[in-house]
Amino acid sequence: MEQIMQTLQQRFGYTAFKPGQAEVIRAVLGGQDTFAILPTGTGKSLCYQLPGYLLAGQIVIVSPLLSLMQDQVAQLHYLGEKRVLALTSALDPGMRRYSLAHFEQYKFIFLSPEMANQEQIRRKLQQLDIALLVVDEAHCISQWGVDFRPDYLALKSLRAAIRPQATLALTATATKRVRADILAKLGLDPAATKQIVHSVDRRNIYLATAEVTDEAEKNQRVVALCQQLKQPGIIYFSSRQKAEEIAALLQQKVSPRVAFYHGAMTSQDRFAVQQQFMHGKLAIICATNAFGMGINKADVRFVIHYHLPSSLESYLQEIGRAGRDGQQSVAILLYEARDFQLQANLVTNTLPDAALIKQYFAQPQRFATAAIPEIELLQFYRQHHQSEAEVQQLFAKRRNEKLLALRSMLAFLQTPNCKRQFILNYFTDTTKIVHDATCCNAGQPLDLAALSLIRPATATDTVAVDQNWQERLAALFTN
Repeated sequence: MEQIMQTLQQRFGYTAFKPGQAEVIRAVLGGQDTFAILPTGTGKSLCYQLPGYLLAGQIVIVSPLLSLMQDQVAQLHYLGEKRVLALTSALDPGMRRYSLAHFEQYKFIFLSPEMANQEQIRRKLQQLDIALLVVDEAHCISQWGVDFRPDYLALKSLRAAIRPQATLALTATATKRVRADILAKLGLDPAATKQIVHSVDRRNIYLATAEVTDEAEKNQRVVALCQQLKQPGIIYFSSRQKAEEIAALLQQKVSPRVAFYHGAMTSQDRFAVQQQFMHGKLAIICATNAFGMGINKADVRFVIHYHLPSSLESYLQEIGRAGRDGQQSVAILLYEARDFQLQANLVTNTLPDAALIKQYFAQPQRFATAAIPEIELLQFYRQHHQSEAEVQQLFAKRRNEKLLALRSMLAFLQTPNCKRQFILNYFTDTTKIVHDATCCNAGQPLDLAALSLIRPATATDTVAVDQNWQERLAALFTN
């Protein structure tokens, strides 16, 4: 432990660990496969960065998003570590050739599941002495693997091929069912894997929900909230178009320091928005779920959901971007009665249905040039020798899982009881909540003043504020 503490102080400048970090690090250094669930904002990256200095061999990190990789690489560079590589599609051909030719000289290698599944990359990885394989944001295996990014399902064979000394799966959110699914998809033996599970509760984030009658009312309430809440903040949308529309509305009504962010933007534009937000040039981001992982900004004071999240897992991940400095923050979810059906339609429309699966397997050549996500998914499973019956069963099961997750989200909205306790129960977290005025708006209005979340007017935000905002907000949050 003395060597671990010495490394913590000398390399990272800390004198103590956050809850869960030391336990994970000791397990990894002992060569034990480990699955760790630590709350958002508790420094999960340290759990593989620190062992990198005490283990011989490379640390290979599979990461879901380019922004997350860029953040981790920048963090290591800031600490003075130069032996870092993010092997991404953004590398120009010359740099890619150089990186692969000097692969063994890098200590920390970041790559996506798609990159890890390329035959050339897998061969290069097999030539390394890999001390630790890390699957960051491991919930993505279960959340995205089947119907969005099937290359996640190849991580089991990758692990068998590269034979790391230990494997570490990290996430902030996973139910017992999801945990079992992740272990199975990674080929980890549950009996031999050390599972370190900490409470998912983030007590400094007040949880508020409110039902609105229509979109016009929702827009008014978003404006009223943004006029009064301490900044910075993030507003999440299911629609790229709506994110852009509300960003324009807030620029007009609240502040010019508002921008939108979504996956259809160029990588350069996304990076520019992200950096401006990180450095305080932007106060509010209107974003799809493309914005989040890798955004480690400590002082985010609010997260608003304009659209209903598809699951409590997604909700918890997204509100976890608030209050990482430990200060009081708020998560506000606005919803219409029709939102549940809209999300249910999304589930139905984004998964291949039984008829399409049957048509594809009957005549796959007809779909050879179809650049449609559903067809590309079916092509992946056929190339990996899955039969039509197996694929039918796979997507029927996935559809049911998504609908069940959505029903749990609806139950969360409708519960008259403590919303924080509902979430903990969902994740089989045994923490017992003492409900008070800083917990959630179950049976009481949201009082921003009592939470010290009202910001003073500033010279930079010159847009007029409605005088009756207090009454409007008090009437809103009485669930």
